[in-house]
Order: sequence, then structure tokens, then C-alpha cells
Amino acid sequence: MGMPRMHEQLGYEGETASPNRIARMMAADGLYGVPQRRRWLKKPSAARPAHVLNHLQREFVSLEPNTKWVTDITYIRTAEHWLYLCVVLDLYSKRVVGWSMSNIQDRQLVLNAVLMALWQRPGRERVILHSDRGTQFTSGDYQQFLSGHNLVCSMSAVGHCGDNAAAEGFFGMLKRERVNLRRYLTQAEARSDVFDYIERFHNPRMQRRLDKQDQKFIALTQQSSRTG
Repeated sequence: MGMPRMHEQLGYEGETASPNRIARMMAADGLYGVPQRRRWLKKPSAARPAHVLNHLQREFVSLEPNTKWVTDITYIRTAEHWLYLCVVLDLYSKRVVGWSMSNIQDRQLVLNAVLMALWQRPGRERVILHSDRGTQFTSGDYQQFLSGHNLVCSMSAVGHCGDNAAAEGFFGMLKRERVNLRRYLTQAEARSDVFDYIERFHNPRMQRRLDKQDQKFIALTQQSSRTG
């Protein structure tokens, strides 16, 4: 956890130290953020289905929940086998609304994550779901599943890391803040730790940020109503 995250967390706990002071205190104690390690395991990709467009167009900001989701797959090393993680991220809250893990990188891994996101969606409003052109996302089963649940498939025509930067950004945080600091002996150990990171660390942190934004908006509108 670097200075910005430390400053944010201390603010939630009622501390009022400035970023510069926190940086000085961290440096004095030998504390520092962990840089991201860029090591890529290339996923097999396929041609984008003819009916699918890039609806997202790298617009990673959403003004309402459950209107824009992104999904992707990453891998986690364990002493037993690779563990694959698929997440569905809501671009409004930056929360992980769906996830699944498996030792097989197949379309069922993806479908389970999307199904979890659907369970948490309050209604059946139209949602754009963006992904890369991995074979799991271009499969007929995946495409049929999305169309049956009012999900609009979105993917780029040409693969580019920037086209799914929001999902890649979450994976970067996960590995920098948790996975790269551990050595998992079993898949069960990795599953438990990833679950802990998503549900007990990342999602609550994103919810606190959202609540803070709402409080600022309420304070601003109340002041405007008083002053006219």
C-alpha cells in the first residue's frame, strides 16, 4: 500500500494527516508501495463475431450502476497448478460484481462470473459487457448466454491492452497488493485469499469511495439550496 492508499485509508479512520506527512513517516519507517510486475501470459484470441461492436470505445466512466461492465481473465500461480480468475467489474462503482475461479480456462469459468453478476443486478436493464477477443468470449455459448439475459456484448476488433484497461487495472492491484506478496501451496489457499481480497478489501474500499462521493454531492447541493 503506497502513500495515496495509506492517506485514503487513514482518512476513512478519522486521521487528518497530510499526504506529505504520511510520505515522510512511511519513508522513516522504511514503508513503500509495491511496484507492479509486468509479466504477461498470452491468452488465445479469435476473430470478433460479425454482429459484435465495440460499444465501450474506451469510455471507462459510467454515471449509473449496472450500465457498463467489463470482464477479463487472469492467472494465479500455485504450487499445485495455475488458478484462473474471471471477474466482472461495474464501471460505475469499480466493484467486482461477479467472479469465478477454476483450474481450467474455459467458457464455463466466464459464464459463472457473469451469472454471479446477474444475480446481483436488481433488474433486467440493458447492460454493456465488454471483453477482449479471448476464445471464451467469442464462443457461441457465451454469445447466446448474453443475448438471453439482456447483456450487450462489446469487444474491440483488434486486440489492444488499452481496450480493457479497467479490468487489467483491477488485476494489477490484486497482484501488486496481495497475490505477488504470497506463495500459494494449494489452489484452495489461493481461492481463499483471492476471495478475501475481493469481498473484504477491494469491494468495501470501492464502496467507501462511492459513499464519500455521495456525501460530497449531498453537501454541495444542500449548500446551493441555502444560498439560492
